[in-house]
Amino acid sequence: MARAMWKGAIQFGLVTIPIKLYLATESKGISFNMLHKEDLSRIQMKIFCPVEDEVISRGETVKGYEYAPGEYVVVTDEDLEKVPLKTVRSIEIEQFTKAQRDDAAVRFVKSAYYVEPDKIGRKAFYLLKSVLEDDGLTAICKVVIKDREALAALDPFDDTMLLTTLHWPDEIRSLKELELPEEDFEFKPAELTMAKQLVSAMTGEFDPAQYKDEYREALEKIIEAKVEGKETVEIEEPEETGKLVDLMAALEASVSAAKAARAAGSEAPVSVAEAREARDKKAATKKPAAARSRAKATASDDEAEEARAKPARKRRSA
Repeated sequence: MARAMWKGAIQFGLVTIPIKLYLATESKGISFNMLHKEDLSRIQMKIFCPVEDEVISRGETVKGYEYAPGEYVVVTDEDLEKVPLKTVRSIEIEQFTKAQRDDAAVRFVKSAYYVEPDKIGRKAFYLLKSVLEDDGLTAICKVVIKDREALAALDPFDDTMLLTTLHWPDEIRSLKELELPEEDFEFKPAELTMAKQLVSAMTGEFDPAQYKDEYREALEKIIEAKVEGKETVEIEEPEETGKLVDLMAALEASVSAAKAARAAGSEAPVSVAEAREARDKKAATKKPAAARSRAKATASDDEAEEARAKPARKRRSA
């Protein structure tokens, strides 16, 4: 049974909808423990007090805010509960906006939460969900989660709604920190056409079920092999090259590989990896054919040489 990580209510005008929040995602990555290199024993991360020169328990710690260098004020859980904000226990809807948001401030998502309405507020909850769906809207709101007020978006999602916390505008770094080119690039019509063909060959309906964490699977195989005492296979690193890429040639090869991969399989969009695989297979099949052609040409040359040599041998024997 899932455990709610936040309880409160959605405030929709004068309508109050009691709800619970559940984390919508979980990490599936492989985690490692820190071990002592000499005896492979698991090390312990202890909390150390440098003033008393001893290890202390987590229960002996408190939250402190550094208001001046080396000067702290203690903030307790009771202090946090007294913060004079309605959003401590409610999701305050500030406004409604089109679901396809163009504002850069709301493109950077922090976390996603499933919303579960309490029985008493189900009708109002699904009324709000229905209106958002029908009008293609999202609700921009504010809520306090884990001692921080967050900007958030509330959207219809399957049989419920999804609350996604967002970054505040002043938390988003400026693009000026990047070294971006100032000049405008001009593209040849042929380059644009070829690029559009490649994009078209790789376009389709997004199906998340088609994707998987290949790095995690490969890492699991390496771990299994090491547990069984087997040697792991090293992957060859790609050769580095300082050559400039012929953009047109690369696009043409990519389009050909993408079309070949799509023709050989389904109508699903062709990924970069699939395009490369198709290109490599095509190159591999061309090599034996080219070798046979060279062998045939060599055999023909040998036969011609043998034919020219016969009259000369006859004259010598006469």
